[in-house]
Amino acid sequence: MTTEFTSLNLRPELMQAIAELGYTEPTPIQEGMIPLMLTGVDVIGQAQTGTGKTAAFALPILHQLESFSRQPHALVLAPTRELALQVASAMNEYGKHLRVRVLAVYGGQPYAPQINNLRRGVDVIVGTPGRLIDLMERDVLDLSGIKTIVLDEADEMLNMGFIEDVEKILAATPAERQTALFSATLPTRIRKLAERFMREPQSVTVKRPTLTLAATEQRYYYLHESDKLTAVTNLLEIEDATSVLIFARTRAETGLLASELTQRGFPAEALNGDLEQNARERILGRFRDNQIKVLVATDVAARGLDIDDISHVINYQIPDDPEVYVHRIGRTGRAGKTGIAISLFTPREKRRLRDIEAFTKQPLTLGKLPTADDIRARREQKVIDQMKVWLGRGRYQREREMIEQLVADGHELIEVAAAALKLARAGEKQRPVANVAEVAERPAYQSERGFTRGGERGSRFERGFTSERGERSSRGGRQSHEEGMTRLKMSKGKLHGVRPNDIVGTIAHHAEIPGSAIGKIRIEETFSLVDVPEVLVDKVILHNGNYRIGKHKFALERA
Repeated sequence: MTTEFTSLNLRPELMQAIAELGYTEPTPIQEGMIPLMLTGVDVIGQAQTGTGKTAAFALPILHQLESFSRQPHALVLAPTRELALQVASAMNEYGKHLRVRVLAVYGGQPYAPQINNLRRGVDVIVGTPGRLIDLMERDVLDLSGIKTIVLDEADEMLNMGFIEDVEKILAATPAERQTALFSATLPTRIRKLAERFMREPQSVTVKRPTLTLAATEQRYYYLHESDKLTAVTNLLEIEDATSVLIFARTRAETGLLASELTQRGFPAEALNGDLEQNARERILGRFRDNQIKVLVATDVAARGLDIDDISHVINYQIPDDPEVYVHRIGRTGRAGKTGIAISLFTPREKRRLRDIEAFTKQPLTLGKLPTADDIRARREQKVIDQMKVWLGRGRYQREREMIEQLVADGHELIEVAAAALKLARAGEKQRPVANVAEVAERPAYQSERGFTRGGERGSRFERGFTSERGERSSRGGRQSHEEGMTRLKMSKGKLHGVRPNDIVGTIAHHAEIPGSAIGKIRIEETFSLVDVPEVLVDKVILHNGNYRIGKHKFALERA
């Protein structure tokens, strides 16, 4: 039996907005969550993006809005600026006939407009944890009147290191509030969070439709981090790829990779949280129309992406969660077509390979990267194939006349043909060819997550001594021994729970530089030392007001 929105007994103003949007039947997550949330109980919704979960919590919140109050009625926590803006936009759309006041707060924007809106009064706040904490510490955000709090994409907030901020925000809200937690996966830390802050939560699970991987060839390559860009360009040269979706970890890395690929002759665009919705739609439109061949995206930016004819998915960086891997590669091999999923593993990621194979119950095939000679031969064969096509068509009368003129001028016919091909291939000089260094299998005596004898070659992101915890550090002093790098000092260390990944993540995010640009990291008891390229030092220091690891803010200065 089909459920309709009319059976959910929502306020007339909401029903009007729903009808205007063309909604008639709730999705499974909406059908399960809306009636529960209307009763006021705590709820856990396990569902993937694209299942309609925003309406599942937005409609009950809006239904229960009280009369005008300066204190916010509901708070929605989102992991990224993009998601916060999308949720706020959706809530404004659903609540337009209620004249709901929704405010999105996130980092990277001036404080004054957000503070002024808070002081005037809002009904619903949608924000990222870091900026919400900042506003709380400035005593301009009062959460004592919150009736409902929503944690949207809780597992993503965990992955991004926001979980301590989330706990602090939850602790600042009334104990009798309603809490709704939405997450695609429920790792142990999220379950513990629910146990601590939720009261006998009711669960609604919407399982992903069984993903058939039989139509997708899963292949992986084993290489150094520093060779990944070369590997991708070499693969794009050799593969019959019509449309390629590449996944990177951060916004900065998507932009850098898209730029590098474009310079190498593969038109690419970045899809990340910095984009406004209109720009996002324009890029997706060009990708669907084959005006661009390659799209480089983060997991969050790719949410809701629904394109059936993606020929290749490339995991430029491997996700921490095997389920995210499955979700990524599920974007190829659709609509009865075959697809190819390519993953680039470094020596330090062999455990993730095993985790993925165990989760999918399928082995990944180790591929052999094309050599420079393979690529040159491929280029030459493509030219010959194209020549044969034109020879078959015979539509080159003017060009034939030009050749006859050159022969009449005394040039040998075969020399003219060779010169013509040379001219036609001139663009290949802009696409240099390089070999990728082979990586030997790690010896049994060598630690899976650290170096022992001899270490291994890697990029700046990997160089330096690696401890048993897989942390990056260096034995050096306060001056970088690497040419072109400058050592910076930060005021937090081991006593504050600082880890190398935390340092890289927050600096790369706020300074908008590639994580791979950051060099050696040395973590001491009360401070840490970080190497960054000299050309980026001023940019990194400029963002000193934004850096935070957990509840600890820190600044950077020259060591």
